[in-house]
Amino acid sequence: MSKARSETPAADWYALHGKMPRVYVAVALTTGSEISLPEGPARHITRVLRMGEGAPLVLFDGQGREAGVRLTSVDRKQTLARVEAVWSGSGESPLSVHLGQAISKGDRMDYAIQKAVELGVAAITPLYTERGDVRLKGDREDKKLAHWQAVAASACEQSGRTVVPQVHPPMALSAWLDERQEPLRLMLHLATGNVFDRQDRPASVALLIGPEGGLSESDIAAAQTAAFTPLTLGPRVLRTETAPVVALSLLQHYFGDL
Repeated sequence: MSKARSETPAADWYALHGKMPRVYVAVALTTGSEISLPEGPARHITRVLRMGEGAPLVLFDGQGREAGVRLTSVDRKQTLARVEAVWSGSGESPLSVHLGQAISKGDRMDYAIQKAVELGVAAITPLYTERGDVRLKGDREDKKLAHWQAVAASACEQSGRTVVPQVHPPMALSAWLDERQEPLRLMLHLATGNVFDRQDRPASVALLIGPEGGLSESDIAAAQTAAFTPLTLGPRVLRTETAPVVALSLLQHYFGDL
């Protein structure tokens, strides 16, 4: 008796091959095609994961599609893979959250971006705020942006997401506030009231997280003018990289899919 097939190509692929690496590649995924893996993913697959010809794995394109592929050629010049099955990915939240995160030093910004992506954020904009002590210019800003985007892609690989959120170029808080159109706009600030006690279920949210020293009075006033509501996360002061984790968890619980 033949084994019954699963309901989806994804389930079929995992049932056949078990747990395997997921790798982000910005290439078109079409069933039956053979693709040349970009240098970065190819190096990771062959040198770090030590996968050889015939090995199965899952690729995702960052736009919502996944593919089960098998390596067909592995050498120093080129790594090829044949696409055997393609399916629409899952793991995206019905709640679209745009995170405005004040830029912080060291790996704290990496942590904030990584965890925000794991919690389903739709977009991230690093922000220059009045009390922020990080100012990036020229090549340094470009390199940081590329690094942050890579952090987001890596978080998608780990968390099972198939859409890589865009990390927008850093910008001044005032400019970011001017662009906001989300029906629910929140800023982390000591306040009273419960913004989650509402009948409607917003489709999108803008979330503003300040720097280590907190938002200045002028930053707060500008955010309030832009229709941002203060949100408190309790009596304890959270670090700038911890605050988005807690806030996004609450948003996903009340309005998303947690």
